[in-house]
Amino acid sequence: MPLRIEDTFRSALAEADRPLAGMWVCSGSPLIAELCAGAGLDWLLVDAEHSPNGLESILAQLQAIHGYPVHAMVRPPVNDTVVIKQYLDLGVQNLLIPMVNSVAEAEAAVAATCYPPEGVRGVGSALARAARWNRVPDYLARANDTISVTVQIESTAAVDAVEDILAVEGVDAVFMGPSDLAASMGLLGQQEHPEVRAAVKHCLSAAKAAGKPAGVNAFNPDTAQHYLANGAAFILVGADVALLARGSEALAATYIPQAGSDSRASY
Repeated sequence: MPLRIEDTFRSALAEADRPLAGMWVCSGSPLIAELCAGAGLDWLLVDAEHSPNGLESILAQLQAIHGYPVHAMVRPPVNDTVVIKQYLDLGVQNLLIPMVNSVAEAEAAVAATCYPPEGVRGVGSALARAARWNRVPDYLARANDTISVTVQIESTAAVDAVEDILAVEGVDAVFMGPSDLAASMGLLGQQEHPEVRAAVKHCLSAAKAAGKPAGVNAFNPDTAQHYLANGAAFILVGADVALLARGSEALAATYIPQAGSDSRASY
């Protein structure tokens, strides 16, 4: 059955007795989003940073996912007050904010999700799906309780500041992106490098010390198990587009003679 408005990703993490497993939804297709929503995973990440998703397609995917007991998180393309306002008004409840490198950027992300005086979110509840067009009782007073904010740690600057970022009130969790982290370390395409793994492990330890959940992106099953063993509370282990790409390639490899093979540097 559909989740209630109070059932945020924050509450799911707090109540979970095991790490939560999810996947990326990057195709921009409501049909694919619904297909993934019924797979039995704990959460889906609808991406708008590297995927062809605008407001209309995000709305359609939220509607497609809504009928299933799975948490939908959305990553905007940028940590921007206006963009975040639009996403919240669409009904996005769980945000993954990319490229948060400092306390100031974390504070700005949180402020964008809160109505004044706590934050700077514009008030348009009568016009917005988030409040079901003012059909949600006391939405303005309750809104902050219906939103969770996860910030993405994906640079050396963010790793250096992770303890302070975790201390920002309103940051509910952190999520490590090893691909961009590797690039910032001069190790482009080497997200499995020992130095990258060590940086991720450092952030996992910092989150445990701060009493906040931390997650990580890990498509490699061995890497995923490594991070889970080191305290990851949630994880992304695949993507709709990657599954389709690798699956269709496997069909081609089975039935069509192959001239050679390619190696891929990332996910």
